[in-house]
Amino acid sequence: MLADSHCHLNYKGLAEEQQAVLQRARARGVTAMLNIATRESEWDDVLATAEREPDVWATVGIHPHEADQHPHLDTAKLVERARHSRIVGIGETGLDYFYDHSDREQQQSSFRAHIAAAREAAVPIVVHTREAEEDTAKILREELGKGAFTGVIHCFTGTRTFADIALDLGFYISISGIVTFKSARDLQETAAQLPLDRLLIETDAPFLAPVPHRGKTGEPAYVADTAAFLANLRGEEVEKLQQVTARNFHRLFAKTAA
Repeated sequence: MLADSHCHLNYKGLAEEQQAVLQRARARGVTAMLNIATRESEWDDVLATAEREPDVWATVGIHPHEADQHPHLDTAKLVERARHSRIVGIGETGLDYFYDHSDREQQQSSFRAHIAAAREAAVPIVVHTREAEEDTAKILREELGKGAFTGVIHCFTGTRTFADIALDLGFYISISGIVTFKSARDLQETAAQLPLDRLLIETDAPFLAPVPHRGKTGEPAYVADTAAFLANLRGEEVEKLQQVTARNFHRLFAKTAA
């Protein structure tokens, strides 16, 4: 029982052999995969995969890299899409000041529009944040003041301080294959201390393949390797970590349990 809480099954590297990718994941015990959208042009394809595969669900959203290309993001359109039974979250969205592919003010505006949609649709938000912890925390706090919503900080690589802020705000934290990298000492220290009932695991496939697959195209099957590493890091039984993180996934993305 394993859940890959964040993957891109329709991206190059996976889309060409999507059925084989799914079968390899299932063979390693993956029972749930969340197929993430990053631009509006992907929404139909991402949803089509989720409609076709009973263990795959989808999100709708605009990645912060793409915010400039979607200057008039329609919150109502996100909400309408989220009414579909296979659309279980909004995102990924957030702030990326590392690459700055989009204007920062536009990223922030897009982020708030996504949050408004998540609040109205009553589904979680999937947050991407890189080199933007202060503004991410500020926006989350301000928006929570307007009304409740929940979500996950995906592919967490931030500080322990930001992890504590996210947890205090009611968010889940998702750990990717980066935690297996030798250079990820700080992340390993944080991941070892995260509360188990708020922990998710992901691949971000086709990116960030964990050790021992580093350098290869990532795929959902590799979430099993990240889970095994994380369990050893935390001193927990692998089966327990797999089961609890899968339950956490279905608790957060409640429509998957319907």
